[in-house]
Amino acid sequence: MAERLASIFGTEKDKINCPFYFKIGACRHGERCSRLHNKPAISQTIVIFNMYKNPAAQIANVDGQTLEIDEKENQQQFEDFYEDVFDELSRFGEVEEMNVCDNFGDHLAGNVYCKYYADDDAQKSQTNLHNRFYAGRPLVVEFSPVTDFREARCRQFDAGECSRGGYCNFMHLRQINRDLGYALFGSKYRRRYRRSRSSSRDRYYYDDRDRERDRYRDKDRDYDRDRHRDRDRSRDRHHNKDDRDKDRDRNRDKDRSRDRHHNKDDRDRNRDRDRSRDRHHNKDDRDKMERDRNHHHNRDDRDKMERDRNHHNNKDDRDKAERDRNHLNRDDRDRDQNRDDRDQNRGDRDRDRDQNRDDRDRDQNRDRYQNRDDRDKVEQRDRHHHYRDDRDRNRGDNNNNNNNNNNNNNNN
Repeated sequence: MAERLASIFGTEKDKINCPFYFKIGACRHGERCSRLHNKPAISQTIVIFNMYKNPAAQIANVDGQTLEIDEKENQQQFEDFYEDVFDELSRFGEVEEMNVCDNFGDHLAGNVYCKYYADDDAQKSQTNLHNRFYAGRPLVVEFSPVTDFREARCRQFDAGECSRGGYCNFMHLRQINRDLGYALFGSKYRRRYRRSRSSSRDRYYYDDRDRERDRYRDKDRDYDRDRHRDRDRSRDRHHNKDDRDKDRDRNRDKDRSRDRHHNKDDRDRNRDRDRSRDRHHNKDDRDKMERDRNHHHNRDDRDKMERDRNHHNNKDDRDKAERDRNHLNRDDRDRDQNRDDRDQNRGDRDRDRDQNRDDRDRDQNRDRYQNRDDRDKVEQRDRHHHYRDDRDRNRGDNNNNNNNNNNNNNNN
């Protein structure tokens, strides 16, 4: 699984990491990209976003037509810009390669990529260019994952066949004049130019390219002639140097042979002196070793006694701690038992108090109900007697009235 993930890292099959950012150090989706942009913490290459403003880009005028700038003048302005930026970046370390994108897309337009030979130089450059301005615009400088521009550049553009034009997602690297490249990079640019000349071509040719080609061919011929002359001179120097070395070696051998005879006696004397000194040194070393061995033995014995004493002390401390813990546990158990007994006695007292209160309330209620019943009986009896007395009195009154009426009737 790990080998498969490593094999697809930075490719179209990788669904996690953005392949365009891994190859060209920029993505047209920017922060909205659905894949990760792994920005390196340190790199040989730094990128300055949108630093170069290409005046040759097609600009729409009021009538909707396009304006074209003279190609020769545009190339001269670009080379001035390239030389100016190179001089500034080379102050922080030796520059291996510097490329400027000629794309029209926002994520690649005018990006300047500078690759140093050392990571420390790139870090120094990134730190010093921070919060700097160029042409009134702040510079945005980051480390770039791009270290091989052969994978980042558009091969179709190098062959003059790119159909996407300036909006291609791969780098359209703008070339500089070879004289300027030789002046800035020296022989390194010559080797790089010859290596890439068979697979890439310059997009911006002057109208007098034939004359330029002849002039470059003459310069190459002069360069080859000078190189052969220098090589011959170097070969002659090497021959003269070899002759001098042979004479020097022969004289050195003679001196060494003479010195050997003179130094033999010195070596014998020195050997005897060294042997005598070594015997004394060996004796001293043996004595020292014996003292060290005795010292180590004594120290080991002391260490053993110290460990035994510490062991017994630790054992006594553990026993004492165990006894204290058991004592504390016993006290805790007794305290818990007493607390439980107190809680039980308190519960019994509460139950007895509640029982007595319930009995008292029940007796009071019974007495109250009994007194109320007696009172009701007495009232009922009194009402009965009173009613009977009234009835008897009414009956007597009625009898008297009847008698009076009878007497009256009889009198009449």
